[in-house]
Order: sequence, then structure tokens, then C-alpha cells
Amino acid sequence: TDANLPSANLYGANLTGANLTGANLPGANLRRAQMSDANLTGANLTRASLSGADLSGADLSGADLSGANLTGAWPTNADLTGANLRFAWLDDTDLSGVIGWETVKGKETIYGINSARNIPGG
Repeated sequence: TDANLPSANLYGANLTGANLTGANLPGANLRRAQMSDANLTGANLTRASLSGADLSGADLSGADLSGANLTGAWPTNADLTGANLRFAWLDDTDLSGVIGWETVKGKETIYGINSARNIPGG
């Protein structure tokens, strides 16, 4: 869709199954948003707040999540193939069933990785 919504306030929004391919959402407030099964392929989510967001089954392949806050988010069974997580926050994030973890960029810079749950291969 290539939506352009920098710094948008989408707190608690229901974006279940939404097509946000290539969306530009840097600095967006997506806390507690329902984004299960959403297509966020190649989306720009730099510095976005996704704490407590439901990202189960979402396609985040190739998405830029650098500096994003995913504290307490649920990306269970989400596709993170080739996603950029440089300096992202993953405190208390459940990574059960995440696809493509081995291809995630910036894993060595992730904050809170020690308190994330169910790290693939970990």
C-alpha cells in the first residue's frame, strides 16, 4: 500500500490482516495494536512503539524495525526474514514460532534480548 504515516497515533488500532506492505510508519505509536496476520513486508517501522502489540502471524519480512520498542509484544509465528532489528527493544517479548530469525539483521545490538522468551535456536 505504501501508506505514509510517520509519527501516526494508532494506539490500540485494529489492523488485523491489514495490507501495510512498504508502509512508512517511522516513530508511529502502535502500542497495543492488533496486527495479527498483517502484511508489513518491507515496512519502515524505525523507532515505532509496538509495545504490547499483537503481531502474531504478521509478515514483517524485510521490515526496518531499527530502534523500535517491541517490549511485551507478541510476534508469535511472525515472519521476520531479513528484518532489521538494530537497537530494537525486545524486553519480555515472546518469539515463539518466529520464522526467519537466523536472517534477522542487528541481533547483536538488540536491547533486552536476555528477557525475551522462546528465542529461536536459543
